[in-house]
Amino acid sequence: MVTSVSKQIHADLAHQHGFLGEGIGIAYLDTGLFPHKDFAPHSSRIAEFIDFIQYRSFSYDDNGHGTHISGIIGAGGKGAIHGVAPGCYLWSCKVLDKNGNGKIQDTCQAVEDIVAYNQRHTQKIRIMNISVGMLERVQPELQKRLLQCVERAWDQGIVVLAAAGNNGPGEHTVTSPGISKKIITVGSLDSCSETRRELSLYSGRGPTASCVVKPEIVMPGTDIISCGTRQGSYVKKSGTSMAVPIVSGIIALLLSKDPSLTPNEVKLQLYRSADRTGMDRRIKCWGTIDLRKLLSVY
Repeated sequence: MVTSVSKQIHADLAHQHGFLGEGIGIAYLDTGLFPHKDFAPHSSRIAEFIDFIQYRSFSYDDNGHGTHISGIIGAGGKGAIHGVAPGCYLWSCKVLDKNGNGKIQDTCQAVEDIVAYNQRHTQKIRIMNISVGMLERVQPELQKRLLQCVERAWDQGIVVLAAAGNNGPGEHTVTSPGISKKIITVGSLDSCSETRRELSLYSGRGPTASCVVKPEIVMPGTDIISCGTRQGSYVKKSGTSMAVPIVSGIIALLLSKDPSLTPNEVKLQLYRSADRTGMDRRIKCWGTIDLRKLLSVY
C-alpha cells in the first residue's frame, strides 16, 4: 500500500471527524488535469477545465505536474492515494504547456476569470493554488500585473496560495507572486517528523523587498507521491509546488468546518496553529501547520 502525505500531516484524522473539504471549490493554475480514477465521479469533482494553451474543451495534462498537484489537493475514491481534501471540487486552469512553460499574461487572465466567475455566482471558488512563479526584478511590468491580480483575488474573498519557488537556498529567492504581502506563500521541507523539520535546499527563501517573513508556511515537498497521467498510476515529484497543494487542502478542510472565514481570518488561523518544533531557528517562517490544532481534532 502506497502511503500519501495525507497520513503524514494527520489529514486522515480530520477525515475521521467528518472534515473532507466538501463544497469547497479550489482552482489551480498549472499544466492541466488528467481524469484519474481517484477523482471519480469526474462530473462532480472536476467542476471546470479551462485551457489557455491549446483551447481544448476536454480535461487533459500533457506534462503531469498539474495532475500531481490536484491529487495532493483532493484525490479520493478507492485509489491507493488520498488527497488532503477528498470532498472538494476542482477548477483546473491550464496555463502551462507540455514543457511546464507559460505566459504570465495567461496566468493573469486565469486569475481575472476566476474573480469574474465569483462575482456572477453564489457558489464561489474559495481557494486558488498557484505554482507559477517569476523571480523578483524580472520583467517588472508583468510582475506588477501578476501581483495586482492575485491581491485583487484575495480582496474579493479568495484565499490565494503560491509556491516559494525552487531557486534556494540563497536569500531573496522567493518567486512572484509569492512575494506578495497579502497572499500565503509556501516553502518545502525534505523531512517533517514530530521532532525534525528540514527545509529543502531548493526552497525559495526571503527576505523580499517588502516582507521579511516569506514563505510563511513550510510543508513536505520532497518525494511526494500523487496521481500520474495513466489510469491508476502514481508518481513521485519534488518541489515547492508539491507543498502548496497540501496547504490548499488543509484550508479546504478548515473552510468546510467554518465557511464564514475570510482570507485574512484563514491566514490568522494558520499563524496560530503553526509549529516550529525541530526547525532551525535561523529559518524565517511561521513553521508547519499543525492540522490537529487548526481543526481541534485529536
